[in-house]
Amino acid sequence: MLKSKLTAAVLAALALGYSSAFAATASPDAPSPQNSSAAQGPSEAADVQKAKKLEAVTVTGSLIPQSQVETATPVITITAEDMKARGFSSVAEALQQASFSTGSVQGASSSASFTQGAQTLSLFGLPVGFTKYLIDGRPMGNFPGLYNGSDTFNNLSGIPMDMVDHIDILPGGQSSLYGSDAIAGVVNIVLKKKVDAPTIDARFGWTSDGGGSDRRISFADSFNMGKLNVLVGAQYENVSPIWGADRDLTKQFYTQGTSAPVASRDFLVYSPFSGHYYYEDPNNCSNVTGLFGGTEGKQTRSGNRTYCGTFYSPGYRTIKNDEVTANLYTHATFDVSDNLQLYGDLLYNYDEQKYNVGSNFLWWGTGVDYGAYYDPNLDDFVNLQRAFAPEEVGGFNNIMNKQYESSYMLTLGGKGTFGQSNWDYDLGFTHSDDHLVSRALQRLDGPIDAYFRTHVLGPQQGLDPYYGAYPVFSPNYAAFYQPISKADFNSFTAYTDTRAKTWDNMLRGQVTNASLFALPGGDAGIAMVLEGGNQGWSYVPDPRLLNGQIWGTTDVQGAGHRSRYAGTTEMRLPLLSQLTADVSARYDNYNVDGGNVNHGTYNLGLEYRPFDSLLFRGRYGTAFKVPTLSDEFQGLSGYYDNVPDYLNCNRLGHGPSDIANCQTPYDSTQYFGQQSGNTKLKPITAKVWTYGVVWSPIERMSFTVDYLHWDINNEVNTESADGLSKAEYLCDIGTLAMSSPTCQNAFDKIVRGVSTNPALLGQIQQIFTPKVNVSKEEVNAITARFSYLVKIGSLGSLTFDTSYSDTLKHDYQAYPGDPTLDLLRHPYFSTDFKSKVNGSMTWLPNDQWSATIYFNRYGSTPNYLATVNDNYTAKGTGKLAPWILYNASVTYNPMKNLSLSFLVNNLFNNMPPEDHSYPGTSGEPYNNVNYNVYGRTMYIEAKYLFGGAK
Repeated sequence: MLKSKLTAAVLAALALGYSSAFAATASPDAPSPQNSSAAQGPSEAADVQKAKKLEAVTVTGSLIPQSQVETATPVITITAEDMKARGFSSVAEALQQASFSTGSVQGASSSASFTQGAQTLSLFGLPVGFTKYLIDGRPMGNFPGLYNGSDTFNNLSGIPMDMVDHIDILPGGQSSLYGSDAIAGVVNIVLKKKVDAPTIDARFGWTSDGGGSDRRISFADSFNMGKLNVLVGAQYENVSPIWGADRDLTKQFYTQGTSAPVASRDFLVYSPFSGHYYYEDPNNCSNVTGLFGGTEGKQTRSGNRTYCGTFYSPGYRTIKNDEVTANLYTHATFDVSDNLQLYGDLLYNYDEQKYNVGSNFLWWGTGVDYGAYYDPNLDDFVNLQRAFAPEEVGGFNNIMNKQYESSYMLTLGGKGTFGQSNWDYDLGFTHSDDHLVSRALQRLDGPIDAYFRTHVLGPQQGLDPYYGAYPVFSPNYAAFYQPISKADFNSFTAYTDTRAKTWDNMLRGQVTNASLFALPGGDAGIAMVLEGGNQGWSYVPDPRLLNGQIWGTTDVQGAGHRSRYAGTTEMRLPLLSQLTADVSARYDNYNVDGGNVNHGTYNLGLEYRPFDSLLFRGRYGTAFKVPTLSDEFQGLSGYYDNVPDYLNCNRLGHGPSDIANCQTPYDSTQYFGQQSGNTKLKPITAKVWTYGVVWSPIERMSFTVDYLHWDINNEVNTESADGLSKAEYLCDIGTLAMSSPTCQNAFDKIVRGVSTNPALLGQIQQIFTPKVNVSKEEVNAITARFSYLVKIGSLGSLTFDTSYSDTLKHDYQAYPGDPTLDLLRHPYFSTDFKSKVNGSMTWLPNDQWSATIYFNRYGSTPNYLATVNDNYTAKGTGKLAPWILYNASVTYNPMKNLSLSFLVNNLFNNMPPEDHSYPGTSGEPYNNVNYNVYGRTMYIEAKYLFGGAK
């Protein structure tokens, strides 16, 4: 019943795992050709109308049901069968391994990140918050934590994979249909609505190098009770952690880098001014040799700098989280009449994750509180630095940081048809809610300092004789080089609880007419949507993180809410038999802190089919992203950084081009920065367009190529401290009038100390850098896909599917007046993959067996020295070889109701490409936002259908 040969070919080629996908089957509701007649009565007319609706399909990327699968909007579909056959263990992994996911993202491998317990992706290297995520076409709620401590995003780790029917990905701007966030693209996760029989699926996985065992079980059933249809599904999964010690590349400091491996400085006395190390242990580290599994000992760095340390401290951190998830999903419909169906959906997720960031982030030192202290016996300014070992803390597995997430998404509504008309309606209400508790082990500021003053430093003996600014101590160094007991460690540590939540309410109504009026190419269609609602965010850290009770650690804070409404109209116009236009427009309005933030978007799409097997398509439009609730309502948070004092340097005779020769401290002044949200932010805007071709030269074969462009403006960034300092200078020399808003803004946001030199202003001490709309970027990319299903006689069939993406251009400007950076050639600012290509081949010899081989080729990325030098010309810089992974799976059906599968991910146990430009001080000689060292993972899986298909 699908009109286009091209559509049929695309569907056939994508029928991975289905050898009989295109066997003709008659719908029981379809009219029989033998019973047709020239004259139609009321029942025959109704049957024709029903047939027209059966002919149309709902395609992500359009609100209007239609008979074409390939439209002006490129759509990539990943089915549940694809995910299983290719070995993906989660929805997040399936999306992260897709070819369009080229951007670097933080995750479980990124130790001490703000959202180590969450997973997301970056489409074509664009920010993670620029992608709109939908579940069954409804916006997914935001994760309460902030990506990189600043950005709101969606967490993909809580979606039950066994409940997913398929995933549609729409690259490019889609705001005219889906509103805010849909700049990079849209991901629509479609859950199952029916299963053939009560189904239980059990899977167990393990890694060949240890750690990471995975146990998952799911159950689903759907049943009918008269007019009531219900699907119920549940999934439980438990994943064990992988520790750095489980992998050769991460168990110790790098042995094949630019220098010999260098041990961690676990017990260190040093001068922060001269860099000199004092080795003051009278027992030559002998008292601590039992720490870190007996690897602690006397170590020496270049320059005869001696201390106590180990080469194996990198192994005491997790590189994959310990995780427990439980999901419940229900879908229900009730047929009130032929024209009304009530529906309800509930998706609940509980997720518990544990991880440890290791001894590099679990230490004590005098530098945090004192900067330095004066030791009269050494006649020098020195600091102590001391890490805590697993034997002292009771094992790092017993002091894990924990994250607890509880979220749900509830939808209730009704849909149907107005009488016997062509007008369909859908009215629904969706509420999402996400609560997060982050429990982290902390060092208590007062108790930890008191402990080391009592046991090591001794009483303060006044201030230093040289500056009168630094405290004087005569430490007991023998006591410093001693293990501590677990009881002592517990006396100055505790867990803090940071609580965060998001919520979202949306009432949405849609009316659709797929046969509004006739045009030369067919029936015109229209869809109109009105929606409104409100949303909120709250991030409340443990008070001790903000009032100074926690040693060496702080946090962000904030809370806010807003209401919104939007209207959308889409028209599909078959202008000719070969030419179809799709036009959509949308207006969004947000009420924020008594003001309005609004934006309109539009899109024009054209499809030209010179013949059934060829489609030329193009789209042009606009997209936007409303400032996130955290952008608007984040509270004050602090940081330290350095900035040139352009004003004082100029008064000393050194202009902006001569800052390097300006005297200290004005050449690079350390300041305390404060940043916060801004309720006056404007929307991020974008112009977007795509054009491409879909060609099916023979039956069941399809080629697709699309070119995508983004021109994005008004991106949110913190106000530039360098720009504020430079503005002060321009105001001081008269280039800008002192009374101008620019000058007033700069002098208001920079706080200076008291000057002792009348010719100079006081030293910069503090700068306020709120969020502002200042950044912009431009991206060009190309995507391509090849699919083919071929019959091979008695040997069954083969299905090929290959996908490719390449970023051709990615320019970024952080602040007005800054140079525009080509991120493809500035590795300090971007380590994204320029290209990715993956593909699979599935063989179905008969109804009992199937086998799939899948590969994923990650393109080259800059090596470590290239990122440090921000070029590829300095000695040792370069690019890493592409990283290629292979997965394999085989499924056997010994009986009709039972399938057994064996899957191997990373078949050849390929580690990240060797990067010998890392120094011996690195415990992780690979880019953890691009690569992981999980290695080969194997799964056995059994799926059983009770009682046969319904």
